[in-house]
Amino acid sequence: MTSITRRHFLGFGGLAVAAVGLSACGGSGFNEPAATGSPDGSGSPTGFETTESKITVLIGSSGAAETKAVTDAVAAWSKDSGVQSQVLPANNLDQQLSQGFASGNPSDVFYLTTEAFGGYAANNSLQPYGDQIDAASFYEALVAAFTVDDVFYAAPKDFSTLALIINKKSWAAAGLTDADVPTTWEEFSTVAEKLTTATQVGLGTSPEYQRLGVWMAQAGGELVTDGKATANSQACVDGLTHIQELLKKGTVKLTTDLGAGWGGEAFGKELCAMTIEGNWIIGALQSDYPSVEYLVAELPAGPSGQGTLQFTNAWGLATDSKNKGASLELIKALTAPEQQMAFAAAFGVMPSVKATGEEWKAKYPEQAAFLAGADYAKNPPAGKGITAVISDLNAKLEGIKTADVKALLDEVQTNLEAALG
Repeated sequence: MTSITRRHFLGFGGLAVAAVGLSACGGSGFNEPAATGSPDGSGSPTGFETTESKITVLIGSSGAAETKAVTDAVAAWSKDSGVQSQVLPANNLDQQLSQGFASGNPSDVFYLTTEAFGGYAANNSLQPYGDQIDAASFYEALVAAFTVDDVFYAAPKDFSTLALIINKKSWAAAGLTDADVPTTWEEFSTVAEKLTTATQVGLGTSPEYQRLGVWMAQAGGELVTDGKATANSQACVDGLTHIQELLKKGTVKLTTDLGAGWGGEAFGKELCAMTIEGNWIIGALQSDYPSVEYLVAELPAGPSGQGTLQFTNAWGLATDSKNKGASLELIKALTAPEQQMAFAAAFGVMPSVKATGEEWKAKYPEQAAFLAGADYAKNPPAGKGITAVISDLNAKLEGIKTADVKALLDEVQTNLEAALG
């Protein structure tokens, strides 16, 4: 598995990779002879050639469970379709993708992160196929994450949102009940104070936009809005200022100050009574801290209402694929509702298609808050140059407790404007 920080995407098969500049790939996309058939599944869609070529599938796996589940699913499809295929778990997804694109011989199908998407779309490495699938079956915000200039490129394979994770024992010890689960900033501040003791802080979270950004969203702010930098908007300033006030009050601490690598570790070691994480924390708690009982709740609403962040990957299709028709059919099979539910059971992801919503909540009722967040979640901005800006922002957020919030965001604004062009 490619080395990544666990706090970002552990457990849902994503790798945080930067979009890199690549030389334009040679594939022409739709210049191959059109195959017979149509997008209804009766044959290869018009403009996609189906050949005898073996399909390779490059994945950035979170571990053995995910690798086995994807390998088994692809093998089952191959058996039914008669098309040979091979799953390749990447040691370094970004490097192996870029090498494949540069050589003109990439894997046909691959995990595509939002960070890498913009760069690969810009240099024609990706074959858009969104018009060949039912885009309306996916959550709208996930479709937006893989859309450029109104072209939907790739089917989201799964996703996660951030929610509030609460230690049940600490909650009860503070005299709190289910009725006290916070729904507003004010209520959150109150419970964080009640939960803070000499040995445990109310909330512990990572010093990064991918966590602290939820307060910006709840205040109505985003780093990028409709393609334009809005990092120093009053809403973003208000959101970061609010969390800064809680840090100064001592009811919230950063994981770096708690001696933990990420929120899940701080929560599991009971250094904090609450944390903000995605559904990947469930597997980590079950594996590493099985005695810690927890509750998952939606994040409280801010001045602008509810807000959270979501993270997703897609199934990319290479422009230079030698078997686009069969590759597309494989992607359809991998994103089918029943297959996504099988993946959910195998390695803890949330399906990207709306049709599974009620079934998923019924099967995992204790995690329903994660799925509820899909209705109002924001995508972190991604694209060429933006990943570097966010990395720089994250470095600055380690000192957010004493920072000049407006000056910090003014600098981010300048950097984003340069990245966006």
